[in-house]
Amino acid sequence: MTLERVILDNDTRGTLPPFIEADREQAVADLAAASHFQVFGRDGDLTEGPYVLHLTINEGRLVFDIRTAGDAPMIAIGLALGPFRGLVKDYQMLVDSHIKAVEEGREARIQAIDMGRRGLHDEGAKLMTDRLAGKIDIDFDTARRLFTLVCVLAQRVSAR
Repeated sequence: MTLERVILDNDTRGTLPPFIEADREQAVADLAAASHFQVFGRDGDLTEGPYVLHLTINEGRLVFDIRTAGDAPMIAIGLALGPFRGLVKDYQMLVDSHIKAVEEGREARIQAIDMGRRGLHDEGAKLMTDRLAGKIDIDFDTARRLFTLVCVLAQRVSAR
């Protein structure tokens, strides 16, 4: 019922700003510590975990390569990245604004940006839940953390 591990394929740590790397590390740790993630089998029933998730962006698709705890392939689910693009772009702008506000020591601006990030995460979590409906059963906190990882992956793809 949980994610044992989350692996970002083509993970090249240290290539993004420290703030984004910290978001990635926290999301991966939180998913491993506490997540609700169950895969619907071919018969429509939920399968038992724990699972290992390899998450990647490939040819404009977000790919959930789901495996057993022993890393044996179970199923790969691809989602079009298009519906996430606007939210990801907004997230990246907020991150850039946050970094600048921290450099300038503008505490009130940092708090406003953090509120905006929380709202964006909520929107991203809702979209993630909707897009995975009938494929993967996730709770809101898991969806928020997965959205963070989508943003990190999208930034890595655009940085190449």
